[in-house]
Amino acid sequence: MNSAEPWADPERVGRYRARVFAERDRLRAAFTDPGAQQRRVLADLLAFNADTAYGRAHDFARVRTLDDWRKAVPVQDYSALAPWIERAAAGEDNVLTADRPALFFTSSGTTGSRKKIPVTRRFMHTTFFPFYYAAWAPLITHFPDVLARPDAVLNLKHDPLTTPPTTASGKPHVGASQADFGTRFGEPLSAEPGTHAPWATLPTPLAPDAHLDKMYLRLRMAVESDIRCIIGINPAMVAALPYQLNLWWPRILKDIRDGTLDGRPGLLPNPERVVELQQLTRCHATIRPAHIWPHMRALFCWTTGLASLYLPRLREEFGPGVALLPAPVAASEGPVGVALDRHRSAGSLVVSASVYEFADADRDLTPDTPTLRPDELEPGRDYHTVFSHVGGLYRYAVGDVVRVVDHEDGVPRLEYTGRSTLSNVAGERLRDAHVLRALTTALTAGGLELRNAACRVSRDERGTPAYEFALAPHTPWTDDETERFTARLDRALGQESPGYRRARADRRLGAPSALRLPADAFLRDWQESVAGGIRPTQVKDRLFRQDPAQWRRLTGRTPQ
Repeated sequence: MNSAEPWADPERVGRYRARVFAERDRLRAAFTDPGAQQRRVLADLLAFNADTAYGRAHDFARVRTLDDWRKAVPVQDYSALAPWIERAAAGEDNVLTADRPALFFTSSGTTGSRKKIPVTRRFMHTTFFPFYYAAWAPLITHFPDVLARPDAVLNLKHDPLTTPPTTASGKPHVGASQADFGTRFGEPLSAEPGTHAPWATLPTPLAPDAHLDKMYLRLRMAVESDIRCIIGINPAMVAALPYQLNLWWPRILKDIRDGTLDGRPGLLPNPERVVELQQLTRCHATIRPAHIWPHMRALFCWTTGLASLYLPRLREEFGPGVALLPAPVAASEGPVGVALDRHRSAGSLVVSASVYEFADADRDLTPDTPTLRPDELEPGRDYHTVFSHVGGLYRYAVGDVVRVVDHEDGVPRLEYTGRSTLSNVAGERLRDAHVLRALTTALTAGGLELRNAACRVSRDERGTPAYEFALAPHTPWTDDETERFTARLDRALGQESPGYRRARADRRLGAPSALRLPADAFLRDWQESVAGGIRPTQVKDRLFRQDPAQWRRLTGRTPQ
C-alpha cells in the first residue's frame, strides 16, 4: 500500500485502470507466440544470473535451449534450493540472483513450513507485477463501481505490519499480503482495491498475532459501509465471514451504537445504522452478508479445491447474482495462470513470467523426471507444475497440481486441483484431486451438498487401513443417504485412482467410512486455528488431516 496515492483520488483510479488493462493487453499479445515468449524468458534469466554462484555451478553460460536447460539443472523442490536460499537470506550477494533480494516472502503455509522465497526487484518488475495487475481486469471491467469509493471493497487478506519479522540479514520475511510494494519497489499503483478503506490501518494498536481481534475490528467497521466486493484469495476466509457476523453480531451492534472499537473509544456513535441493523435482526434469524450489504457485486478468491464444494451455496449468502471471480493460479514462489475473463476456475498460462514445464501428476517427481512444454499439454489431464524465473527459482517444483481445462488464445488454461502430496498407506496413491473428484461424483449422484470435508487413514482392530471422512453436510443427511454416499464414494475413488482400486480389491485397504459433523464444524475449526496465532491467509482448507490432535479438534473424536 502507498498512502501517498489514496483510492479516493479519481485521477489515481484512472491511472490504475489504465495500468491494469495495459498489462492484460500485453499478456494477451504474448499469447500470439508463446514459444517465443518462453525462449525469451529463458534467455533473460540466463543472461542476468549467469555470473551468480548458482549460475556458475550449473554452467548457465553454456545453456542455449530448453533441452540444454533440462540437462544443466535438475527438477528440484524447496529443500534442494534451501542451502542456496539460506546463504542469500544471511546476506551473501550474488548467490541465486544478480540483484539482492529486497525481501523474502514466507510460504502460504500449505505444507506447514515457513519457507524463505527470495524476492528481487527484477523478479517483481518482469514476473510479478505484469500478472498481478492483469488479474484485476475482469473485476474492474465488469464491476467498475468497486473502485468508486475506498470503502467499497473489504479486502480480507490485507494485513500490513508495522514491524515485520526479518531474516538474518535484516530483510523483511513476510507474506505477499503484508509487503509494501509501493515503497519497496517504486510501484505507487500496486495497492489493491480495499487497501485504503478506513479499516485498512486499524486505529487501535494490536499485537501482531492478534489475528481474530484484527478480523473483528475490520468487520465491525465494514458493517457501517456499503461493501460491493470481498477480496479473500483464500476462500476459507470468505467462508468464515458469515459465521463471524453471527458469532460477533451483538458485540458489533454495541460497538456501532457506542462508537467504540471492541469497547474502546475510537469512532463516532452511529445510532441510525444500529436501528437499520436491529431491524434486520427482527426480520432474520440468521444475519447474512446480503442483508448488511445489499449492493454486493463480486467475490474474488480461489474457486477450486475443497472450495468448489461450498462456494455455490456460500455465494448465496452474499446475495443473488453475486459473481465469483477466480484468483490467480499462483503461489508465493511465482505465478502460473491468471483469469483474463470471467471463467469460474481457470487462468491462462502467464507465458511471459517464467519458463514453464509440466509432468504427469500420477508420476513421482525426481530430479530427472521428463517434462512437457506448455504446448504439449492435453485437456482433462493433471500435471505437476515446474517453473524457472529470473528471481532465482530454477526448475522449481512448487508442489501444486494443475488441470488443463482447455486452450484459449493459443495457451493452456489451468485450474488448481490441489497439492501433489500423496496419501499412500497401501499403494493407493491418492492425491487431493482424486478425492475431490470422487467426492463431487458421489455427491452429485445423490443430490447431496457439503459445506466442507476432510479425511484421514484409520485402522480397524486387525490393523487394516481405511479412509475415514469427516463431512459437514449443508443440510442434515439421513443414515440411508450417508450409507449410500459412502458406497458411491468408494466406487468413485476406485475410478479416479487405479492404486486405490487395486488396494481395495486386494483387501490391503478397507472400505471408507463417513462421520457426519455439524454444519459449522469446519468454520469453528478454522476460527480456532486463527485464534491460536496462525495468520488467516495461511489457514486453508486441507483435505488430508493425519495429525491426531487436529482431527480431534475438528471432529471431537480421538482417532483410531
